[in-house]
Amino acid sequence: MSIELPFAPVDAIIRRNAGGLRVGSEATEELARLIQIEGANIAMEAAEVAKRNGRKTIHEEDFKIDGLGIKKEIVLPIAPIDRIARSEIDDRYRIGSDARLILAEYLENYADEIAKKSAILARHAGRKTIQKEDVEVCIKILRGLKEGYAG
Repeated sequence: MSIELPFAPVDAIIRRNAGGLRVGSEATEELARLIQIEGANIAMEAAEVAKRNGRKTIHEEDFKIDGLGIKKEIVLPIAPIDRIARSEIDDRYRIGSDARLILAEYLENYADEIAKKSAILARHAGRKTIQKEDVEVCIKILRGLKEGYAG
């Protein structure tokens, strides 16, 4: 999967959560890659929901994401989010405009969470720069917590 997201908005997200730390370009690139993987996975799940409901258009409720509703200005551009969502689903499916916005909001919240925790890891390591390894370790920790263990 090629990287669809422009780095500038992803860099803006990680910097707003960096708390004065510098941000390595590889950390931004890794976060963009992770956002894309998460977006494609969420879209595949939503396509399955739409399919079970006999629809070819993915609606916002198909994403099964609670607590979202376009409450803030989204930094991530919608066109690349749309391409990410379509990257792993059948071409027969359409993605509704509200669904794109909900997915963009979810992915931005996801990126914010990773960026905040990556900054904590960089500080803990005694560095002044968030590096790719901080983002990678953060994801390993979050996956471990999701699976019920931290290791």
